[in-house]
Parts: sequence; structure tokens; C-alpha cells
Amino acid sequence: MSNGQIGDVVALKRGFFRDAGLDVELSPGGPNATAAAPVISGHAQLGQLSDSGQVMFARNSGIPIKIIAAGMRIAPFAFYSLPQRPIRTPRDMIGKRIGIQPTARYVLDAILAKNKIDPAKVAVTDVGDDMTPLAAGRVDAITGWITNAKEMSIFSGPLVSLSMESAGLPSYGDTYFATDAAIANSTDQLARFIRALAQGWAWTYAHPSDAVDIAAAEYPELDAAVEKRIMPTVLRLTFDKDTARDGWGTFRAQRLAAQMRAYAAVGLLKSSLRVEDVASSSILQQTAASRPKLG
Repeated sequence: MSNGQIGDVVALKRGFFRDAGLDVELSPGGPNATAAAPVISGHAQLGQLSDSGQVMFARNSGIPIKIIAAGMRIAPFAFYSLPQRPIRTPRDMIGKRIGIQPTARYVLDAILAKNKIDPAKVAVTDVGDDMTPLAAGRVDAITGWITNAKEMSIFSGPLVSLSMESAGLPSYGDTYFATDAAIANSTDQLARFIRALAQGWAWTYAHPSDAVDIAAAEYPELDAAVEKRIMPTVLRLTFDKDTARDGWGTFRAQRLAAQMRAYAAVGLLKSSLRVEDVASSSILQQTAASRPKLG
């Protein structure tokens, strides 16, 4: 559970899902887990992945899932290093030890390939979602989200960051996805879920401090004081000019296409893969009138 799901928890605890006629259970994942398996097996109706690229790679492997909504306007994913051995550009990774979560390894692979860096010149270590390996000097850089304020709090001084976006890899964060079959056959159910979810995030937008309290009461691992300090960043990443016009959760086909081109150019995606293969706007279209337009 992270602050990227606070609006989801609000939708549950404030009764927005119930009012939509849905009995919803939220099942937290983590950096070493995949949300696709329970959705494919039918144990979950839809899931959330931290980056739109993960849906693209799943589709590239033949897994029949598509993005139906985007929670964050960009994936706030970055490589963090200390000022003594900074990584400000991809070329700075050469000769360095990089700690990265297994589910995000493809981001590093794409950055290295795009910048023509031999992977053998970079030492890669699998890590979890805490920053201890960097603080302890076991790695020279570690990946994390700029919204993970609690994990960053172990450092007394500044960190150097290189974002995925700055490295030339566009993306959406906290992307909600469903199977092709669910999109075709359970449209009404998915639409009611997205509509209620949008209400949860609209309430969070209006009451950020109270929203954190609701989420922290449900998930004690969240430090309410820390999360309240980072909520302006969370909301800035969740709402922008696109959501002000088209409502929470919207995404642009052009941005997804740019992300796909970046991965296809380095051989990580089939060049024949199209935006309509990895995303469906049908649920957003069905809920367009009821998703709050904020930003």
C-alpha cells in the first residue's frame, strides 16, 4: 500500500464503491509482486500496475490486458544517488552499482540500450522498496518513487535524482488495467468501479489531510505525518490540465505511443504493437460525464 492508492482507500471507506453497487476488496501488492496474475486467473476483476510500460510488456508477451485508466500523469520513478557519487545522466551509470526492484528492471534495460551503454559495465542488484542499500553504501544508486517520503526520510542530506522521464522514457503511473474479456463483457461493472474511484480521488483532492487519516487508519504502515507532507506532490502527479479537461484517470494515446516507440526502438517491444493493443478508452468514455474534472 502506498500513497498512490489513498484515493482508492477513500472510495472504499467513504462508501463510493458501495453506492455504485460494488462489493470491493483492495489487495495490496508490492515491488516484488505482480498484479497481473490474479486478474488473468479471474480472482480479481481489474488490477493496478505502477507504470504503463508494465502493461505494454505484458501485452507484448501475449497477456490479454489493457489499460483502462491512468492514476498518475507520469510515473514518478527515479534513480537516486548520493552527491559523492552522483548519477545525473544515464552515462553516469557506467561503473556504478545500481539497486533496482525486479519488476522495474526493464526501465534500466531500456535506458542502457537507448544510451548505447554496455550492460556489462553496470552492476545490477535486486532490491526492495526501502533505501537502506544506498544509505549503507551497498549500491551507488537505487530506484524509487519521488512520492516515497517515508523511505527518503532516512537521509539527512540531499539526494541526486535522475527521473525515468528525464532519461527519455515517458509513462503514466498507477495504471489500472483489465482483461480484454472484462472490457468487452463487464463494461458496466468496470465503469461503476472507475466512476467510484474518480469520486474517491476527487474527495482526496478536496480533503487531502483527512484522506491520509482514512488511509493510515486502514493501513497502519503509512505514517500519516509523513504522508501529509508529500500529499501536494501526490496530487500534482494525479491531476493536471488533462484531468481538468477530461476528468481523473484520463490518458492520451499519443503519450502511450511515444512510450511504445521508445521501447520498440531498443527491441523491447514488437514494432507491430499498437496503442489499441495496450489500452482501451471505452470505460473512460462511458464515465466521462461523471468523472470530476480537476487539475
